[in-house]
Amino acid sequence: MPEEAATQIPAKTRNLIIAVFLTGAFIAILNQTLLAVAIPSIMADLNVSANTAQWVTTVFMLVNGIMIPITAFLIEKFTTRGLFLFAMCSFALGTLFAALSPTFGLLMAGRVIQGVGAGIMIPLMQTSIMTMFPISQRGQAMGLAGLAIAFAPAFGPTLSGWVVDSYSWNTLFYIILPIAIVDIILAYFLLKNVTELKHPKLDLLSIMLSTAGFGGLLYGFSAAGNTGWGSATVLTTLAIGSVALFLFIWRQLHVERPILEFRVLKNPIFTLTVVVAMACFVSMVGSQTLIPLYVQNARGFSALDSGLMLLPGALLMGLMSPITGRIFDKVGGRGLAITGLSLLTIGTIPYMFLTQDSSIVFLTVMFALRMLGVAMVMMPMTTAGLNQLPNSLIAHGTAMTNTLRQVAGSIGTAVLITVMSQSASGAARAGEVSSQTGALIHGINVAFFVALIAAVVGLVLSFFLKNTRPDTMEKREVRGNKSSTKESKA
Repeated sequence: MPEEAATQIPAKTRNLIIAVFLTGAFIAILNQTLLAVAIPSIMADLNVSANTAQWVTTVFMLVNGIMIPITAFLIEKFTTRGLFLFAMCSFALGTLFAALSPTFGLLMAGRVIQGVGAGIMIPLMQTSIMTMFPISQRGQAMGLAGLAIAFAPAFGPTLSGWVVDSYSWNTLFYIILPIAIVDIILAYFLLKNVTELKHPKLDLLSIMLSTAGFGGLLYGFSAAGNTGWGSATVLTTLAIGSVALFLFIWRQLHVERPILEFRVLKNPIFTLTVVVAMACFVSMVGSQTLIPLYVQNARGFSALDSGLMLLPGALLMGLMSPITGRIFDKVGGRGLAITGLSLLTIGTIPYMFLTQDSSIVFLTVMFALRMLGVAMVMMPMTTAGLNQLPNSLIAHGTAMTNTLRQVAGSIGTAVLITVMSQSASGAARAGEVSSQTGALIHGINVAFFVALIAAVVGLVLSFFLKNTRPDTMEKREVRGNKSSTKESKA
């Protein structure tokens, strides 16, 4: 779709398109967190070890992360409708495989197929929203997208805990499958083509380098959280990933039509918003990884209890996403980022002083405060960065933003788990604690200190953001378009 026609879609049609996208994105993200609580049940049912069973979550995130950098190419190669239908059909097929799987191998195959579809959905949704809406309305629209991204992780552990306690783990996939099928039917009849086709040629070498580069790094950092940084597997995959990524970037800078346009990082405001969002994401991932360990392993509560503890914060983040989107459209992103990262920093401090008697209610409130801060940062920063790019580069901007965020999440999780493990074992060896539970709590406290550093880094960087209001940018863009038209006529 040409840039000048991008915002001429009727409001009713746009709302239907967003509803279709939100449904697909919701179940894709829900699926990412759904099996974490179900792993013990899968181990018993399919007779596999804990290290093997955790691959049902790792492989989904890995394939998801590999697909994201390629989405810019796919969005320019295929129509919005065709690409979304492919993504949803892939996701539904993988869900069916996983639901019917009598063996762990078939379950893994289902998760891989799911990951292919899920990796396409979020960048495609964000690119379509940025294309359909004028700059002055993008914050509100992206805030609606934040509903899916926030609510899904909130319901995942809680829903999974309830289902696994009452039914088989296969039921989780049977719950998702009908929703996926309904969304496919709705997309077939309601979805319109909103992105611009450029018909780039398939650069197979770039795709192979991208897969090896991002796949190697994501796998290496994920494995480091479980096996340690000194593992031969971790070191090998990180080395292969780093070399492949370097070659991928070099190739993208030298080919005529790159699969992923790294030159978007030349825009200083776009790059700064991405870095601020990455710092926020690392700190957020810390809470979602470490709090369940504290609640379940150190305090003896159930998986469902830990999910319920995270639920209010995630719900608050989801409810606030459209509101912060509206605020962004009025005042810009700088004030939101500073306020949000301040709340995230303040909400992280109590987690550095956990004990065996810490109030779960107080920690739930502090987690909600942290998630309120995250809601003020994630989508507003994504929108502020993408607003700096012309429509022709938005697909590359969304792919870059989501890729770097995925890498940051993997690195952050690995670093926090490593810090927690080493601090816990060090405290136990030094006799600083009297029990294994005390050592674990000490390790979690130190890991949250690292999460605090990430939040503070993001807070400091947010003061350097340029607070350009979206409505002002849109007026300037209109004036620029009129000037270009006059010049071309002359």
